[in-house]
Amino acid sequence: MSANTESIARFRLGRIVATPNALNHIPNDDILFAIQRHQAGEWGEVDDHDRQANDCAVVHGGRLVSVYYSVTRVKFWLITEADRSVTTVLLPEDY
Repeated sequence: MSANTESIARFRLGRIVATPNALNHIPNDDILFAIQRHQAGEWGEVDDHDRQANDCAVVHGGRLVSVYYSVTRVKFWLITEADRSVTTVLLPEDY
């Protein structure tokens, strides 16, 4: 998906929060773009099982997890809770 492509939101994000570690290591533009992709159902670098679980969770409820890399190749996750109350941006080591 290019930065100029409009995405359609597939679910609510709730409150968006980020760990201090994520904010220190991921450029804001990368976080914002990942949030856009996550909400559009573009799960990033997850395996097929997690991709299917996310697609099912959008329809039937459940936690959503996406995996992305910043432009500097820092791996980070976006996790939206099952009740859609909060979406967290974090590094794997923050989990």
